[in-house]
Amino acid sequence: MKQSIIKGDIKVVGIDLAKSVFHLHAVDGKGRVVLRKKLSRNHLAEYMAQLSCCLVGMEACGGSHDWARKFREMGHDVRLISPQFVKPYVKSNKNDQVDAEAICEAVQRPTMRFVPIKSVEQQDIQSLHRAREIAIGHRTSQINQIRGLMHEYGIAVGKGPSNLRKALPDILQDADNGLTPMFRELLNGLHQELLHLDRRISEYDSYIARLVEQSDACRRVMSIPGIGPLTATALVAAVGDAKAFQNGRQMAAWLGLVPRQHSTGGQPRLLGISKRGDPYLRRLLIHGSRAALRFTSRKHDQRSKWATKLMERKHMNVAAVAMANKNVRTAWALLTRHEMFEVTMA
Repeated sequence: MKQSIIKGDIKVVGIDLAKSVFHLHAVDGKGRVVLRKKLSRNHLAEYMAQLSCCLVGMEACGGSHDWARKFREMGHDVRLISPQFVKPYVKSNKNDQVDAEAICEAVQRPTMRFVPIKSVEQQDIQSLHRAREIAIGHRTSQINQIRGLMHEYGIAVGKGPSNLRKALPDILQDADNGLTPMFRELLNGLHQELLHLDRRISEYDSYIARLVEQSDACRRVMSIPGIGPLTATALVAAVGDAKAFQNGRQMAAWLGLVPRQHSTGGQPRLLGISKRGDPYLRRLLIHGSRAALRFTSRKHDQRSKWATKLMERKHMNVAAVAMANKNVRTAWALLTRHEMFEVTMA
């Protein structure tokens, strides 16, 4: 096939992304296959720059947002698809070329749902949150390890990280607690690692606080009761342009805060929440809502009265999820209208 014919005929390209080898599947305006090609990472950008502007479809996966930004700069119309929506278009056996064909087919569907392409700034904030989350996990493991090792030597400390931090210096300095020099040195090293993790997490929190001060969107979202700096920055980084959703309910459904439906025969049947989307962000929203619900009984606005009555009828966890759902819908309204939260308007 001549290169000139390929450039003129290609209208839609499906790319199966990978680490080193990428597969392309292209069709013309009538849906006929005009190209099947395998390229290395070093040659993909060069090859796509030579093609005339067309529709490019890719699965939303590691590295997809970076490639999407590069292809957009070349003039292509790039769309990312969730892998679960590509799977139904895979024919027979699965391989990389078949996946590229399935992506090419799925991206042409008029009712297909696409993943918004993230900017570099959004990815920076999300990377910060991921690093903080990993550091917190390491700190929890460190605390559990220290507790377990000291328990083997007959030393027990009260519950909570704060009790352990207060007790460790005294335990290390106490010469009569029966600890051997070897274990005392080992315990001191674990203590220093714990302090290092505390400093790292504090640095992440300070960075997030500075991001909130620089972002009008984060400050607007933070005006909602139950949303703090962590949740605000994570929500703004994940959503990007809130106008990508038609309404607040779509945004809540995107985060998995609406009931799953299993209806048939005209009889609606609602189950638990779908738990789709980012579990980290959903967890932050629910924990923040649970904290806000503790103070609703002391307030007399309509939003607090609704939450108080809900807690009287439902379990606390159900009320927390319902409040998180309402907070997401409110956040959508604030982000799209560029307004601050007002209790009288809620």
